[in-house]
Amino acid sequence: MGKIKRTELSEEWAHCGVVEAGDFVFISYCMKNEGQPIEKQIHGAFDVLEERLKSIGLNLESVVKMDCLFKDIMDIHFLGEIIKERFKGKYPARKALETKFLRDEILFQVDAIAYRG
Repeated sequence: MGKIKRTELSEEWAHCGVVEAGDFVFISYCMKNEGQPIEKQIHGAFDVLEERLKSIGLNLESVVKMDCLFKDIMDIHFLGEIIKERFKGKYPARKALETKFLRDEILFQVDAIAYRG
């Protein structure tokens, strides 16, 4: 078995923001711009995702799967255009879910899997 590398470790929440396992990278809890409109929160989450990818030598093009979590699933109507803008035709597989968040001001979060191959 290859080495597994864990970064952005949180002892308080008992999770890692980035886990590299073989050719795959698992990235969690990408969110930003809490309390701002949904479009800014989606862009903010992708900003965090992009920053984390850059920290390990990857970019958004390497993302193969995303789980998009919404406070209100009807906000999914904003997602497509933002993905087109940010991913420039290199779209990952994705699903969208409605969920409750710990704080009312959080409207969106994304988790992703990237491929380093």
